[in-house]
Amino acid sequence: MKPVTPRQHDIVDRARQQGRVIVEELAEHFKVTPQTIRKDLNELCDRGVLQRIHGGGVHVSGVTNYAYESRRTLAAAEKKRIGTEAASLIPDNSSLLINIGTTTEQVAYALRGKRGLLVITNNINVVNILRGAPDMEVIVAGGVVRPTDGGVVGEVTVDFIRQFKMDYAIIGVSAIDEDGSLLDYDYREVKVAQAIIENARHTILVADSTKYERSAPVRIGHISQLSSFVTDQPLPKGLAAICAESGVNVVVAGAE
Repeated sequence: MKPVTPRQHDIVDRARQQGRVIVEELAEHFKVTPQTIRKDLNELCDRGVLQRIHGGGVHVSGVTNYAYESRRTLAAAEKKRIGTEAASLIPDNSSLLINIGTTTEQVAYALRGKRGLLVITNNINVVNILRGAPDMEVIVAGGVVRPTDGGVVGEVTVDFIRQFKMDYAIIGVSAIDEDGSLLDYDYREVKVAQAIIENARHTILVADSTKYERSAPVRIGHISQLSSFVTDQPLPKGLAAICAESGVNVVVAGAE
């Protein structure tokens, strides 16, 4: 295998810092052609250093997650559209559960105009987003606060959520396998997500298309358990078939 070039070292450093790198931006930065950058990305992916996404690459492995702040910048515009679309599915005067995630935070921003909502969350960031919203009651689940992302996790959190039966659940995931498995990295967060799904009448998954290209080691559940799936691109053929067979309402945010 050829040695890593100085430019490839710089690409990996940028991916670590930013969460992802984009072909066109790298080509402009290094003053080379997009084809040259694609070749660099392919070689880095072959080494297992980066993982390809549409239009670029991300610094991620199957057992580690992005830094939370970096994930906020990853597919930021897509997540905002998804958040707006998902919020439109939530009627006034309803109750909902929201789990940890940068996409679920975008749903929270879009919910601030709703009236009469009762929101329970294990996401400190969602609490901060919603706490000033008028005519809305926000309850934070108890438990251990994870310092990396403000997620509240643990058995106390699970037991707290199990006391309720809510109208809706808004959940995010770290990866979606081609067989329809919903995946995450932290088994403690998975336990909370499972409790959220079990204690809601309608579950809405919010996830951008980069989640189709990632992997994570812990299984939350299956896409067939969902009521709706809000994303930014049409689903891969296999996932689309599973959703159709299971009666999952697939909404592509921004689609005509």
